[in-house]
Amino acid sequence: MTDNESYPKGDSLAMFVKAKRREQGWTQVQLADYAGVGLRFVRELEQGKPSLRLDKVNQVLDLFSSRMGPVPIDRSIYADG
Repeated sequence: MTDNESYPKGDSLAMFVKAKRREQGWTQVQLADYAGVGLRFVRELEQGKPSLRLDKVNQVLDLFSSRMGPVPIDRSIYADG
């Protein structure tokens, strides 16, 4: 499985983190420990809580060689015309 196929396409951050954690064979407790965040934070992240601290999200993503950042939006689909 390639990196692009390791989690379902179009799914949320929550699905990405859960899939990557499972690929590693880690429990939520282990992920929290390795990332230096609380278990509650990992649970909320994997459940798709809409507001989370970006620094903590990046602590978790760092374990998977990933980061949150700006993503360009194609606004042409909203243009009148």
